[in-house]
Amino acid sequence: MYRKVYGDGKRLFLAFHGWAGDHREFSAIAARLPADACWVSIDLPGYGDTPAPAAWDMPSITRQLERDLNDLFEKYDDITLVGFCSGVIFGVELARLRPEIFKRIVMIDPFTFLPWYFRIFTLGEFGRRAYASTFMSATGRRITDRILSSMQTSDADFTAAFKDADHELIQNYLRLFSRLDGPSVFSAFDIKVDIALGAKTFGAVKRSVKQIKQQWPDAPVHELLRTGHLPLVKGAPALRKIVFTQ
Repeated sequence: MYRKVYGDGKRLFLAFHGWAGDHREFSAIAARLPADACWVSIDLPGYGDTPAPAAWDMPSITRQLERDLNDLFEKYDDITLVGFCSGVIFGVELARLRPEIFKRIVMIDPFTFLPWYFRIFTLGEFGRRAYASTFMSATGRRITDRILSSMQTSDADFTAAFKDADHELIQNYLRLFSRLDGPSVFSAFDIKVDIALGAKTFGAVKRSVKQIKQQWPDAPVHELLRTGHLPLVKGAPALRKIVFTQ
């Protein structure tokens, strides 16, 4: 499993990127670390240089994460998981599988369900055609950015990651997310949770945060001002304070 490692401190921060992203999403946060921190950003299965999962189901992917990251679990005894967008789902599943390993999860702009405007891409041939017209052409990406800008605020190009993407991989992940039972995935277990979201993010993220708070009522919610669903650059200073302060 591909890893990008920053720092060599005794506190490990293990970061899972979002849908259609990769390890580079966290570079602005990881560029400035406390002296006692080590930050590891991975490419999730199928992305970048990480092999695709053996099967497209959550247990298979979670077991691949556990196997490929086990050397980190043996080396560090102070581990915080950091997930962005759909990467939060994998962090929660891994922590549920190995709850004795992790002290904390930081959830950044999490989704607990697949919104309708992404779910349509999973609807058979119609969904494949809709996906192609939305993400596989420059014109479609420009139109999509305009539409998404009306639903949330971002200082980043939302569809930039799709220009040279593995579209079959991305659609496989969408189909996986469409089958997930959000209330089951995000049912509470004993772990400390912090939540951060862009003040101007998608309504679906805000609804997801409310659902997560029902499970972890003591989890603090940090609102990142003047950011939308892509807060990892503009919101990096605030996120560093949230992530590294325990």
